[in-house]
Amino acid sequence: MVNAARGEAEVVVEGERRAMRLTLGALAELETRLGATGLPGLIARFEGGEFGASDLVALLGAGLRGGGLAASDEQVASMSFEGGAGGAARAAARLLAATFAPLSEDG
Repeated sequence: MVNAARGEAEVVVEGERRAMRLTLGALAELETRLGATGLPGLIARFEGGEFGASDLVALLGAGLRGGGLAASDEQVASMSFEGGAGGAARAAARLLAATFAPLSEDG
């Protein structure tokens, strides 16, 4: 089960439910790898639909590693995601939403 308070999102990969989470280190790595100018640039890239399959692999790989799965991006690229490529894109969207969800007034 995922912990939304930690910014986790769920994905079904290779038939198993997995938690994904983006750490600050993963976000910094993604900024560099994708050539994004800061977090707003990274978010805009995905929200604006300006991403490719390799971007999804990088994002999902970072999220899966943050959730505890030791897998390289090359391994992630060959994994089977529930719902195929569309399911992978939806999981990436859930991960970004969980990562950047607004804080509640008390926390």
